[in-house]
Amino acid sequence: MTDQKIATTQLGTDGPQVGVQGLGCMGMSEFYGDTDEAAARETLETALAAGVTLFDTADIYGSGANETFLAPFVAAHRDEIVLATKFAIERRDDDPAYRGVRNDRAYLRRAVENSLRRLNTDVIDLYYMHRRDPAVPFAESVGAMAELVREGKVRQLGLSEVTGAELREAHAVHPIAALQSEWSLFTRDAERSAVPAAVELGVTVVPYSPLGRGFLTGSFTDAGKELGAGDFRRSQPRFNGDNARTNAALLEPVRTIAAAHGASPAQVALAWVQQRAQVHGLSVVPIPGTRKSSRLLENTAATRLTLTDGELALLEPLADKVAGDRYPDMSNTSSARE
Repeated sequence: MTDQKIATTQLGTDGPQVGVQGLGCMGMSEFYGDTDEAAARETLETALAAGVTLFDTADIYGSGANETFLAPFVAAHRDEIVLATKFAIERRDDDPAYRGVRNDRAYLRRAVENSLRRLNTDVIDLYYMHRRDPAVPFAESVGAMAELVREGKVRQLGLSEVTGAELREAHAVHPIAALQSEWSLFTRDAERSAVPAAVELGVTVVPYSPLGRGFLTGSFTDAGKELGAGDFRRSQPRFNGDNARTNAALLEPVRTIAAAHGASPAQVALAWVQQRAQVHGLSVVPIPGTRKSSRLLENTAATRLTLTDGELALLEPLADKVAGDRYPDMSNTSSARE
């Protein structure tokens, strides 16, 4: 596998061409331990050189710090990249653990202005609702997002962690270009209703955590024992204790297939996600996160790895055998509203 540029696909039904793999930038500022800023900036440049053009952030990442971090890169390459950010998860300075969900119009208007300022740009290419607040009528919140498109502050709209019914409801108010859902060998909830709706509507699916937050790579086997105190994976049920031991044992076929291809387990996991495009007949742009250029090139090489039907069959049962939930509190996920 070479370091050639990755292929492209269309974002939504009328959006720009983007690399078939994007870059999740969250870990460059928070959640996964200490960050080497210089190395992270080098990774951004390496990604662009490899053909990655969709760069994903959110206002919650580092309480805005990740958007600020990305601003110089955005300024240097504004016409070469597709910039995605998100609103809706509220944090409080006086309570670091607090996570609220706000979809009301007043909050949205403040959020978008703050993101534009931090990113130092006039327009956001893809603006996501990060989580849905069922207490706010969907037509009201998506309608408020659509106002931003008409005003030229946002080019396309996206949703994260919604059901198929919710995606259809939103799309009837304003075209939705992208659906961001957790989708990996270990997490296939999106296939129940969201993916079929995306196929029907021509919505691009943007899988987040396609490497199972690193667990599928074998980089750790028990978060509570191996990861630092500030790493939020220590709070995720499937990465700790008995659940982690059960799930680590599921990785054997991933390692076997990787060895057969001279690839890494990470590349096999990503190739499986990339091949969902052919399996389901839609545009798929996973956004694995990394802070290292070497890992970035390893990840993009996976776009050129094709798994056989037999290998796909070996991987098919894994998600049903996974122990533990994705989050300690699943109430704000699409799974809770199916």
